[in-house]
Amino acid sequence: MSTAPLAFLKGHGTENDFVIVPDPDNSVELPPALVARLCDRRAGIGGDGVLHVVRSAVHPEARHMAGEAEWFMDYRNADGSVAEMCGNGTRVFARYLERAGHVTAGDFAIATRGGVKHIHLAKNGDVTVSMGRAVLPADGVTVTVDGRSWPARNVNMGNPHAVAFVEDLAHAGDLLTEPPYAPASVYPDGVNVEFVADRGPRHVAMRVHERGAAETRSCGTGACAVAVATARRDGADPAETGTPVTYTVDVPGGTLVITEHPDGEIEMTGPAVIVAEGTVDPAWLTPAEA
Repeated sequence: MSTAPLAFLKGHGTENDFVIVPDPDNSVELPPALVARLCDRRAGIGGDGVLHVVRSAVHPEARHMAGEAEWFMDYRNADGSVAEMCGNGTRVFARYLERAGHVTAGDFAIATRGGVKHIHLAKNGDVTVSMGRAVLPADGVTVTVDGRSWPARNVNMGNPHAVAFVEDLAHAGDLLTEPPYAPASVYPDGVNVEFVADRGPRHVAMRVHERGAAETRSCGTGACAVAVATARRDGADPAETGTPVTYTVDVPGGTLVITEHPDGEIEMTGPAVIVAEGTVDPAWLTPAEA
């Protein structure tokens, strides 16, 4: 049982919010029940997930990346499940590293379960993350909400996405539970489902049900998946044309700018804010660890 307070910070990227747990030595146990309690918006701190900040060299899942990235983003969904990557979380993680004095404005790298991500921290506050390359498996699904169905493009950004284009974002329903899709075998571990509506030339808006977190105000990997799926729908493929393609993606919590380069690398730019810092009372922690 814990006898010491748990240090935390609270941050958000386009209102995708996170509890940040600094733990350089990987000494803090974060069982799923504790993560879920921390993310509880009524009885805990509240968040779409937990950013566990650990030195790569001391985490068994990240040691092989320690030569490229000093810090590992051990990301957990709000329900306590482990996730491969979180785009908005990566920006907030970078902002925390700056606040803690671990990095300065400029370029550095962060290790994630989805691989090493390269960061540019601008002096104006925006954070750009190199999100890697999208994989577009051939097998898609059909998503159904309230009797309406749409084909959804399968896009993998280190985590799985199903991107459906709709006329009205309200057609996505309440997104409290994962929208039904078929065949289920395409996503054996669940999927993030994005609903997308056009707003103008190379400008779309989206809503998302994040796997393990219900609807969130933003999803960075989802915005990247949406930009790639929209580009292909629009007949744009930088690998073929040699010209980068940029989309503005509106999310409920703000706006992200996504650029896909001819080599396939995708960059996401947006804000990241730290809003609070404190400690969790050990008396509150004890029931989750019992």
